[in-house]
Amino acid sequence: DAMQSITVSQLKERLEQREEKPLLLDVREPWEFAICHIDGSRLLPMREIPNAVDDLDNEQEIIVICHTGVRSLQVCYYLQHEGFAKVSNLTGGVHAWATTIDSQMPTY
Repeated sequence: DAMQSITVSQLKERLEQREEKPLLLDVREPWEFAICHIDGSRLLPMREIPNAVDDLDNEQEIIVICHTGVRSLQVCYYLQHEGFAKVSNLTGGVHAWATTIDSQMPTY
């Protein structure tokens, strides 16, 4: 199966709609999240995902976010393997969000 992905532009449009919001799962480290994150996202560092799988709703749409999209892709595959059907990777991560969507967002 090819992994579903979403671009930052698509995500911005999606978040501006009134429909039910996806879970924005930020899998970076707390220090990274402190520098910048997309409003409304939930921090769950990659290493903690295996312990947190039972707390996540596998029926909910989840968009996984990291710095550039590499770690989040790994998490997407892991979640898919664990039975999560509605998982998408944010292509380019928060870095793409900062360069494309929100020029006020700090980068690192």
